[in-house]
Amino acid sequence: MGGIQEETTALGVPCLTLRQNTERPITVTKGTNRVIGTDEETIYQSWRAVADGQWPRGELPELWDGKAAGRIVQVLLGMGR
Repeated sequence: MGGIQEETTALGVPCLTLRQNTERPITVTKGTNRVIGTDEETIYQSWRAVADGQWPRGELPELWDGKAAGRIVQVLLGMGR
């Protein structure tokens, strides 16, 4: 489930997590995801807020810039020194 939370964060798409917790808490603290549980009324109200555009604009976590592969290569190249 964490993959979807990460992908929606990277794409700027609102995410509602229908569980009691998340293994990706940074998506909640950065405002791109809300953990809302499984109560039907809460799910509906949360979805309604998203559909009505009442979703705060979250932000990408530090280093979620799509450049991880380049940073990894630089680390690996530096290991041989």
